[in-house]
Amino acid sequence: MRIVVVGAGAAGHFAALSAATHHRDAEVVIHEKSNKLLAKVRISGGGRCNVTHDCLQVRKLASNYPRGERFLRKSFELFAVKDTVEWFARRGVVLKVEPDGRMFPVTDDSSTIIEALTGAADELGVQVSTGSGIERVVKDGKVFRLTTTTGRTLEADRIIVTTGGHPKRSGYGFMDPFGHTIVPPVPSLFTFNIPGDPIRELMGVVVPARVRIAGTDLESTGPVLITHWGFSGPAVLRASAWGARLLNEKDYAFTVQVNWLGGLSEDLVRRKFHTDSPVFGRKMAENTNPFQLPKRFWAYLLLKAGIPLTQVWDTVPKKERNRLIDLLTNDRYNVKGKTTFKDEFVTAGGVALDEVDPHTMESRKVKGLFFAGEVLDIDGITGGFNFQAAWTTGYLAGKLGVK
Repeated sequence: MRIVVVGAGAAGHFAALSAATHHRDAEVVIHEKSNKLLAKVRISGGGRCNVTHDCLQVRKLASNYPRGERFLRKSFELFAVKDTVEWFARRGVVLKVEPDGRMFPVTDDSSTIIEALTGAADELGVQVSTGSGIERVVKDGKVFRLTTTTGRTLEADRIIVTTGGHPKRSGYGFMDPFGHTIVPPVPSLFTFNIPGDPIRELMGVVVPARVRIAGTDLESTGPVLITHWGFSGPAVLRASAWGARLLNEKDYAFTVQVNWLGGLSEDLVRRKFHTDSPVFGRKMAENTNPFQLPKRFWAYLLLKAGIPLTQVWDTVPKKERNRLIDLLTNDRYNVKGKTTFKDEFVTAGGVALDEVDPHTMESRKVKGLFFAGEVLDIDGITGGFNFQAAWTTGYLAGKLGVK
């Protein structure tokens, strides 16, 4: 049996390894259009590789996927976080859990993960052909005939498509002969651009906050990173994931409301200022900072509220204090545009899930055709969830329908 895996990313490698493990006599070949292998794995987590998330309950794990939650509940019953951890442990890779639940190799080096995957591929005899994308696939009886970007014609008994997400519908074109519905792709996990706003001068500052998209129910709480183009960080990335289609419809022009105290109410903030007044009364405003915000950020809010940094706190007028309380709990910024990072691009969209078996990843339309990874209409929030979906769907696809 000849198995062709289209795409050499995380899902592609894991699918190939699973196929070679479950079908020892098969010939397994990965075809990759670029000359890079496991590019996302290499750069994930700042080069440390956020392998998965320490979330062992299936329903809770699946709840971190804006697209694919119900589908993945069934898949995670067969292969989930515990299985991922054990697989890498067998390859000599120990994972550690960080306080926020993200899991990384103890080496803090993505090369550890890459070497585990490529080393396993070598041991199992998986062939990898780079610079060899697939332009066209047709099924002739029980055999698939593939045409590569180099003009070669190949045959395969089974195909596993792991080409990842694409920014445009045309990226899924080679699958058109099979009649699968492609949910229109839009970006997920992007940052908010705030052109011309002075807050960008605070790039590098991180503040635990709650962000809300004005006029919607969309909100997210967590660290917000101020960048030279606007806002990033886990809270913003999560909001972009859950709001991927809504924000696309708005053409990425909207107002974001930020509570810089993680959601603390205006009444509680007012009470805090009142309680601390005897302590801070004769201090300069810049030295009060009752919520222990980053010093540069506190100074920015004071000036935005019209309070000089050297003004004695007792002498700050009520109007300016109220303005400061409003900024702390309901600051507003006009977002115009987004920033996505090409190598880390995550897509909301892809092959419609109702046309794929969640237990095997086999197409419900074409026997012998399997899918894994972001080519499916699956995407998770930041924190290792997208890689877990890749390991799970890749492993199940590689079994080729074996229960």
